[in-house]
Formats: sequence, structure tokens, C-alpha cells
Amino acid sequence: MKPYLQDYRVINPQSEAELKQALDTEENAIPLAGCTDLFVALKNNNLPPTVLINMYSCPELQGEPELNDELVLKPLTTFSDVRYNQPVVERYPLLYQAIKTLSVLALQSRATWAGNIVNASPSANGVVALLVYDARLQLSSVDGERQVDLVDFYQDYKQFDLKPNEFLRRIYLPHPGEGWREYYRDVGPREYQAISKTIMAGRIKLDPAEKIQDVRLAAGSVYPYPLRLRKTEAVLLEKKLDDSL
Repeated sequence: MKPYLQDYRVINPQSEAELKQALDTEENAIPLAGCTDLFVALKNNNLPPTVLINMYSCPELQGEPELNDELVLKPLTTFSDVRYNQPVVERYPLLYQAIKTLSVLALQSRATWAGNIVNASPSANGVVALLVYDARLQLSSVDGERQVDLVDFYQDYKQFDLKPNEFLRRIYLPHPGEGWREYYRDVGPREYQAISKTIMAGRIKLDPAEKIQDVRLAAGSVYPYPLRLRKTEAVLLEKKLDDSL
């Protein structure tokens, strides 16, 4: 039987404290951010009736990207918030490249970076870019806060290191540094509004002799979750970038 919206109960917390309390007391509660996949799940009968927590009722979770020594994204920071922030785009150009592949402007204005992470799609465009920027996550609950590197967050398809009473409170990206070359490629059946067949993001730093000093590689739609290619990186390190390599 297909579920309907009236089968779900919605909670509208007015503060982070209320949000944490709801997650701690309501069984199987789901925090909602951009909701771009909510109706997809409903249509496909993949979301049994449960408690939905409207994060937009909590002003503390909204806000533009914060750029200082590092970039800070809040739970409701959208793709559009980054796209139209020129200082962020200049420092983290792969984020902009990922945004451009995410369908139409209307979806970019709703989709959030936190939602892109926790939705855990193997083809999550934004997550692939975040991985090569060494993003780390701040997870919060009534029990306190902890940090997890994004590269260690995923465990299997739609499985990740997030406790039932936790939510993703912040995403941190360190300053990417100077001297890197960067690359992003999304391959799909058409340019827009299609699930990616494969995604690749990469950053590489070479010395004057074209020897690889440092490298980050990540891929999407090739594994049960967006994957940082750490074994490949290890093979490449300290090697000369030539045709044989």
C-alpha cells in the first residue's frame, strides 16, 4: 500500500535543543533538510510512515557559508548558497563544478550539502567534491558532539556512522592550500536532470619535476557509496607523472 503525507507526523523544533530532544525521544525520526528526495521515496514506497522533523523551523541551522581559515556549512546551507558566494567558489572551485551538474536551479536552491551527505546516494555529486577537500563532519545529539572525517563516514549502501539520535550539525572544509591542480567530471545520459553514470573528482600537487607531492581522488556511482580512492592515491604518491604511470 502506498503511503500518503497524512500518514506521517511532523515535528517543528524551534531550537537545536528541541531538535536533539525530538531525535532522542521519537523512534526512527528523520530530520528533513532540502527534501529533494522525499517525494521520490514516497512515490517508490521506500519511506514507511514515521516522524519527520522539519529542520527549517530551527533558525540556528540556517545560514550562508562561513569562510575564514576554513569553510563551514550549516545543515540548511544549500547548493545555491555556495554557487553564488564568489569567495567560496574561488577557494573551492570543485564545489561549483559539482553544483553545475545538479539538475536545475530550483533544485539547487533546495538541496543542502548536509542532505547530500546523509541521503548517501552512490551518485552524490556534492559528496564526491567534499571528499577531495578533506571534509569533516560534526555530529550532534543530547549526548554531546563528535567529529568524523567524511572519508570514514560511509560503511555500506545507505549505511553510515550516524547514531539514531544524532544529526549532522556542521561540515568543515580546511583551507585547500596553494599549488594544486583540480578536476571534476560527471558523465550521464544527458547533461542535466539525470543520475550520473560515473563521477570523478581529483586534486593533485606536483613539484617542478612533475613528481606527485600530494593527491586526492574520489569517485561516485562506482561503489555502494561515494568513494575516496585511497589505494590509488598511495600508488601515485612520490611518482613522476608520465605516460607509464
